[in-house]
Amino acid sequence: MSELVFFCGTMDCGKSTLALQIEHNRSARGLVGMIFTRNDRAGEGKLSSRLGLVTDAVEVEDGADLYAHLVDHLSRGRRADYVIADEAQFLDPEQIDQLARVVDDLDLDVYAFGITTDFRSKLFPGSQRLVELADRVEVLQVEALCWCGARATHNARTVGGVMVVEGAQVVVGDVTGSADEIGYEVLCRRHHRRRMTAATARAATLAPDVLPVLSG
Repeated sequence: MSELVFFCGTMDCGKSTLALQIEHNRSARGLVGMIFTRNDRAGEGKLSSRLGLVTDAVEVEDGADLYAHLVDHLSRGRRADYVIADEAQFLDPEQIDQLARVVDDLDLDVYAFGITTDFRSKLFPGSQRLVELADRVEVLQVEALCWCGARATHNARTVGGVMVVEGAQVVVGDVTGSADEIGYEVLCRRHHRRRMTAATARAATLAPDVLPVLSG
């Protein structure tokens, strides 16, 4: 039986690396995959990992019909033995429905990879629909760590190292960006609630102590 599997976790937990590993393992056995992605850090039409691995992919545009794309691909006599969808949180709920139809009607396994919540701890619509429809939801076991060493569970958007909680849901960035630009950082729930990033924690540590007031 074919399955729709959703592999999820925070940023920096190895989702894209696992996607590339699944692609490698299956292609090494002579299977051919269809890879979809959207807003990858390496640019349009790429599936990349922070480890430096990259492969070509189909960039998903607004309104694209993923089921129709597969049907057209197969009707031209081309192969597709499985489907990988990276950055699946950026897909529309309707496109997640189309991936489920690929499983049910075309009998292809679909492996979707994405983060569940945005920088405000709100579910991405695509991730929410995957949780609702997936045959299996797998939380990745490679734990990203907060700056304090605790398990990171939340994604934070930063500007100049300071956490922000307003703005568009989708702004492409990375956890390795320079300190003076929009970036992302993974935090534990405690420090996400306190809006304390590595930079602000370091600034607090370096702040001079208040000098004691002596009487007399």
